[in-house]
Amino acid sequence: MSFWRGRQVLVTGATGLLGTSMLRLLHDVGADVVALVRDWVPQSETVRSNLLERVRVVRGDVVDQPLIERVLGEYEIDTIFHLAAQTIVSIANRNPVGTFESNIRGTWSVLEAARRSPTVKQIVVASSDKAYGEQAVLPYSEATPLEGRHAYDVSKSCADLIAQMYARSFGLPVCVTRCGNFFGPGDLNWNRIVPGTFRSAILGQRPIIRSDGKFVRDYIFVDDGASAYLRTAEALSADRSLSGEAFNFSNEAPLTVLDLVTRVLAAAGRSDLEPEIQNTASNEIREQFLDAGKARQRLGWKSRFTLDEGLEKTHAWYRTFLTEAR
Repeated sequence: MSFWRGRQVLVTGATGLLGTSMLRLLHDVGADVVALVRDWVPQSETVRSNLLERVRVVRGDVVDQPLIERVLGEYEIDTIFHLAAQTIVSIANRNPVGTFESNIRGTWSVLEAARRSPTVKQIVVASSDKAYGEQAVLPYSEATPLEGRHAYDVSKSCADLIAQMYARSFGLPVCVTRCGNFFGPGDLNWNRIVPGTFRSAILGQRPIIRSDGKFVRDYIFVDDGASAYLRTAEALSADRSLSGEAFNFSNEAPLTVLDLVTRVLAAAGRSDLEPEIQNTASNEIREQFLDAGKARQRLGWKSRFTLDEGLEKTHAWYRTFLTEAR
């Protein structure tokens, strides 16, 4: 906590699932947080829990480089967590240009603004396991090449490489994080498998599986993700040679979508509901999961929550949220 107390921190994508968890954790450890917020969503957990009232809020878009430069200068930002992105694969399939704007241009806008700032000392950029694309060798290590082929995957491959370029070419203190699929309280993207299944279970409806149910993924509780980001920034502060490095974060317990839905239904007490398997998913990688050994060895990080513990906490939140919404 002493590292973060009073530290000037900028969080982009502050109202997203991970951003909400980051704001809460940074507030708890005493950081002085500036949250970049583009859209005002009254139903979001950041608004409902009054988190935004505990931090300083800047309204704007991450692609607005002059705005980012102003924020870094006026608030004397020390540490940046760049989380802002368009994160839904189906939206990327429909609107690749909008996804590229947010995920690629947004990344270089933040990093170029940081390059011009005399105060920034650590930057953590959110990449994704999707940046690796589809690979024959599993699990993916950080040495696996970045070979995204579909719109969302390409946007994350590009943003990841741009972050590494700023570290190597310009000496910017940047680390990249590549995480599995986040889940947790506050996610209102109902087309994602965990929120959608919890909502169906609580409403007594059959959950929808867009794929054939056999796709394999990592799933990581969002609070574990937030602690991983803080640990990465702390390590980069202590060891500047980590700049340009990427780290995988995962609980290293991959499972199929159907298995995950079964666990979600069990957590919600609705194992009687049979999933509806639509098998309509397109432009998605069939098997993808991560080796987090580098993060364990070099950062001393490990997940604190099992899948079932995370699902239990997540179910409690959705039960309250959907009950209040009726």
